[in-house]
Amino acid sequence: MRLAASFKRPRHLAESTGVMNAPLPSADPIGHDSASLLAPTALLDYDSESIQQLVTDRGWRDLEPLERIGAVYDYVRNEIGFGYNADDDIPATAVLADGYGQCNTKATLLMALLRAVDISCRFHAATIHKRLQKGVVTGIFYRLAPDEILHSWVEVFVNHEWKRLEGVILDDDYLDGLRCRLGRPTGQYIGYAAGTDHIENPNVEWSGDNTEIQMAGVARDLGVHVDPDTFYRTAGTNLSGLKALLYRHLIRRAMNHTVATIRSSSGDADRHAHQAPPSIAGQTLA
Repeated sequence: MRLAASFKRPRHLAESTGVMNAPLPSADPIGHDSASLLAPTALLDYDSESIQQLVTDRGWRDLEPLERIGAVYDYVRNEIGFGYNADDDIPATAVLADGYGQCNTKATLLMALLRAVDISCRFHAATIHKRLQKGVVTGIFYRLAPDEILHSWVEVFVNHEWKRLEGVILDDDYLDGLRCRLGRPTGQYIGYAAGTDHIENPNVEWSGDNTEIQMAGVARDLGVHVDPDTFYRTAGTNLSGLKALLYRHLIRRAMNHTVATIRSSSGDADRHAHQAPPSIAGQTLA
């Protein structure tokens, strides 16, 4: 998700209901054939040389399907760090080249890589409450943002159910740094791009079931789509003029600086742990 989307309410969105944790369907057959759930698109450009080379180098096609999903998921979650790209509707190759992404752009890259290794998947759109971004977005930019911001995740069909891979957004180093910065909180936390009922141990690891890291901040369900291209053509996420320039050249740079500062807190915590007295070295702190 990006602040740019928050400056211009998509055309098809009504005013915010203010409802958090809206119920989301675990399975919603949409009538798409298997070919459409594997097809490349302008955004899911997995037929590109860079993505094909990555898939070959990692050997993902040699894995069993569940392991294949997990390997691709972990790559996008941890090797493509959390950060804010110039736009939501950029192709997977651009996200890969950036080396970082947020919910919408990581969803695009994840979908492209999954389809590249013959895993059928679909795109699920929603909105999140802007409170989830507080801390990364501050001051007047936070006050200018509408109550809801576009959000999305990828779903795969496993054991006769659609499973959401929403936990792909925040990498482990960012999560560790955030917990360190917040003083090791427990329970529900919404802010700094996290929205979970268990900030101390969020459900972000792939084990064949749903993963999530921002679902506690979801406001409304906007349904499932065969690909992100279809959704963005309807939603209209592009900005123009001064607002686009502000986001691309000023606001997101400040946001990415905040993200980098939080992530570095994880390294600070590791260094302090190595300097701990022998009597407590090796203990796991709550």
